[in-house]
Amino acid sequence: MEAIPAVDLKGGRCVRLRQGRMDDETVFSSDPVAMAHKWQAAGAGRLHVVDLDGAVGGRPANAGVIGRICEALDIPVQLGGGVRDLDSLERALELGVDRVILGTLAARQPETALQAARQHPGRVVIGIDARDGKVAVSGWTETSRLDFLELAAHFDHPEVAAIVFTDIARDGMHTGPNLESTRRLCQEVAVPVIAAGGVHDLDDVRRLLDMEHLGLAGFITGRAIYEGTLDLAEALRLVSGAKA
Repeated sequence: MEAIPAVDLKGGRCVRLRQGRMDDETVFSSDPVAMAHKWQAAGAGRLHVVDLDGAVGGRPANAGVIGRICEALDIPVQLGGGVRDLDSLERALELGVDRVILGTLAARQPETALQAARQHPGRVVIGIDARDGKVAVSGWTETSRLDFLELAAHFDHPEVAAIVFTDIARDGMHTGPNLESTRRLCQEVAVPVIAAGGVHDLDDVRRLLDMEHLGLAGFITGRAIYEGTLDLAEALRLVSGAKA
């Protein structure tokens, strides 16, 4: 199982939001490239980058910073936020991104997103962000009537690299991940699942490790590693030990 640190970009800076609210931000660094280096040095095998401005605005907005991060790191980068069409997907891959996360596009145009996964097998991740079990889109500013499990089932194909599942109510809140919904998702699909939202400390990591046999491939951590309630290097050692 992977422990994946997150770098969220807003206005070219590294920030963290609470429950995705753009007006509730904490700035952790004005140098996202240096922050990305920090997590790589801690032992991360993958970096999760979110273009927050792109997610809300509907088109990529931090391409320059993202390109510099990709150039600076030796580990693969997965990118989400603002990729709403196939052209944007291609441009993201040209920046050096290893995997691109499709969220709003997957919810609104699932066939197009599935086409993208088939064109780029293993490089497209489906982002499913849920509020009370319903899929949220457009940078979490709108909530649809679509059930998260229903959407996940549509993308249960081998070309899809993974499904990133985020419980919005827990994101950035230190309340622990939504174990019940994550478990249900793992049981419903064969595609690897990555959990996001709410991871606070090593106890949460241990709870997630209990689902590794169900297909939980990793978790994304943000505020916890920035505020120090979770030491990334310790989390990486814990999941590495579980693999051994």
